Amino acid sequence: MEIKEFYNYYAEIAKYSSAYALVEWDMRTKMPPKAAMDRAEVAGKLARTIFEMITSEKMAAFVEYFNRPRINEKLNEVDRRNIYLTTKEYRRASSIPPEKFEKFTIACSKGESVWQEAKAESNFKKFRPYLEEIVGYLKEFVEYYGYEKNKYDALLEGYEPSMTTEEIKRIIEGLKSELVPFIKELSSGKKPDDSILKGTFDKASQERLSREVLELMGYDFQSGRIDETVHPFTTGIGNGDVRITTNYHLDDMTSALFSTMHEGGHALYEQGISEEYKWMPVHTGASMGIHESQSRTWENLVGRSYEFWKFFFPKLSEIFPQFKKITPEEFYKAINITKPSLIRIEADEVTYNLHIMVRFEIEESLINDRIKVEDLPDVWNQKMKEYLNVDVPDEAHGVLQDVHWSGGQFGYFPSYMLGNLYASQFFSAAKKEIHDLESQISNGNLKIFREWQREKIHKFGAMYDPKDLIVRVSGEPLNHKYFVNYIKEKFSKIYGIHR
Repeated sequence: MEIKEFYNYYAEIAKYSSAYALVEWDMRTKMPPKAAMDRAEVAGKLARTIFEMITSEKMAAFVEYFNRPRINEKLNEVDRRNIYLTTKEYRRASSIPPEKFEKFTIACSKGESVWQEAKAESNFKKFRPYLEEIVGYLKEFVEYYGYEKNKYDALLEGYEPSMTTEEIKRIIEGLKSELVPFIKELSSGKKPDDSILKGTFDKASQERLSREVLELMGYDFQSGRIDETVHPFTTGIGNGDVRITTNYHLDDMTSALFSTMHEGGHALYEQGISEEYKWMPVHTGASMGIHESQSRTWENLVGRSYEFWKFFFPKLSEIFPQFKKITPEEFYKAINITKPSLIRIEADEVTYNLHIMVRFEIEESLINDRIKVEDLPDVWNQKMKEYLNVDVPDEAHGVLQDVHWSGGQFGYFPSYMLGNLYASQFFSAAKKEIHDLESQISNGNLKIFREWQREKIHKFGAMYDPKDLIVRVSGEPLNHKYFVNYIKEKFSKIYGIHR
């Protein structure tokens, strides 16, 4: 048996996965509403085909053969990593009956379509039976996957390898002990004036701004496109095709701008993976936490930095002349105002992780049968009050605001918090290695940073686990202090607090 045979077979799986990704992208962007239920059946059929190929006897033979010690030790580093990732995927997937996986995929496809309607109507009851079906399948899958201490670990593993619920809780406690007192400290500072951001911003001009910022970031439009959707996302359709989406609000241009930079960060990662990994298991991100670190870096550490706006503010003022009345510094402070909010994707850097804590605690309780799907609106509202001291006015701004549950993505949310931590630690390493990084950003030279990311992170794809990659790049394991120090230094200056 030759390794080439394995790669040829895996390439076939990857091509079906590309077709599935295209169907899924269409369902969330261009598909006419009446096609939703039938298209879900198509998505389910493709998903089952992929699933059956991953769990086939042929794949079992590859896994068995290439994991033999005498065979495995002869493989090069890339081949060995591809076999390792495939073995994990095979063992995880083969524990689930194919027909059950197909039904789960159909449930998610239908659920996402109904979620969009339910969100528009602010009607959780409409979405509830679909979510109950999705959660039911996930609870079954947890038992198939197996776990040691916590059921939620089985789902977390699918997004953040080697991370456990226990570790997430420990990180949360460390962040809470630092952030909660600091949020109170900020309340005594000088709050920026964000009224300058208010106005009417036509969609065409916002679309132009999104394209301008993506081009500055280095997003390759010959290998992707930007479209509008309800909830922004990025999809890697295949080699040379990484698409992003955003959502335009006529009364708030910052929402689309920063979601575009966020999704652009994801896309740069996918576009930067080495060409030699084409159709291989390693041709993806190291984890969703690492992926989110790239998007949060571009959205926040670059996009909300004063250095970026020293350069980009004239372009903003050209597209939206009403901003000519203010200074770049005033705009910078306004986009960095911190206050408790309802919507996660529009939350500021200081309070964002509190939104993730709410979702993590709900998911972990739901999977461990401490709460039921029917309890979610009330539990959500209680936790938003507890963590952010906000009253949820309706279900659209509460329990229905995120798309993830409709797609069965339980275990994903901690990746956002981990992404913030990875981002700060990576950026600290970049500043040490690119001594004039901040002045380069001030001059609009984002290429130097993008190339640093590409060389240190992007090109490797999934060659390294997150815990190994963070050490390779920064020289130490994940440490939440980098994020805390960044937040305290930045926002103390903005709010005029002397530390």
